Amino acid sequence: MLNYSALYVRLPNWIGDVCMSLPCLHALLNTKLPVVVCARPWAKDLLSAFQLAGFIEMSGRWREDRAHIASFRKKARHTHPRGLILPDSLSSALVFKFAGIPGAGYRDDGRSLLLRWPVSKPGPALHAAQSWFHLASQALERWKLPVVPATLPTTLGLETTDRHEEQALEAVRAVGLTPGGFILIAPTATGLHKGRVKVWPHFDALARQLQEQGHVVAMCPPASEREAALRAVPTALCLPPLGLGAFATLTRLSALVICNDSGVSHLAAAANARQLTLFGVTDKHRTGPWSPNATCLGSFNHWPGLPEVLDHTARLTTESVL
Repeated sequence: MLNYSALYVRLPNWIGDVCMSLPCLHALLNTKLPVVVCARPWAKDLLSAFQLAGFIEMSGRWREDRAHIASFRKKARHTHPRGLILPDSLSSALVFKFAGIPGAGYRDDGRSLLLRWPVSKPGPALHAAQSWFHLASQALERWKLPVVPATLPTTLGLETTDRHEEQALEAVRAVGLTPGGFILIAPTATGLHKGRVKVWPHFDALARQLQEQGHVVAMCPPASEREAALRAVPTALCLPPLGLGAFATLTRLSALVICNDSGVSHLAAAANARQLTLFGVTDKHRTGPWSPNATCLGSFNHWPGLPEVLDHTARLTTESVL
């Protein structure tokens, strides 16, 4: 094996993207070299079960981030590191370059000169998880390190801690619920996609009809989205906010997760929870949940109707009981 002291990986900036890049992290860890993750602060809890050699918080300010990585590298005495840069931004390549970490990344945003190993994109037809895994595989091949597995797994492989499990169970029991005894909805989604709202418009009607059928409908929005969620679905049982690791565990404790194409969908996919994801303005073939337990309804320009969602909910909740 070549004398690499450590592998540094810059993860993407969005929750869903970090989830879809988990197979890349597994591939790096399978080399048995020390792996240092550089990511937004919230990712630390989500990745706390992984055996990392370090976690460096990224602020998005390239000079500050460069200094943090250079300082960590010096203290860790990583004299011959290699870097995998998943974001396409110029700044992410700039940070690794000036922190003294030769990097591999996609040719984009005019940054090829900042990369030691520039990789051409395989094309727009690939799912985001496939595209990032292709990049990781290309980097490991050029570094003469093994790629295990050789192809993208069918699941994202999120690992959670005992504490995550305890926090999720505590949140469920505190409101009188039991594992498998509720449907978890996520009626919000931050931001716009090409100027269009990413939220399915019938969550309130869905919740009321499910409640009439005897289902318990719960939601667990982050603190920043709590008011919006309560306005959208005032009859749903609202759990207190959880950290990302505990929330991912919560999705697995539900009978079914119903959500927009959002971070929740990818957290549920990472936890391999049964889910129904609703599309209307995004492309499920590019950014849909990567999971055999995910059902996707709708399309790029057409939201599914309430009857269709109710029909699929009935089928999926029946299957979860069997």
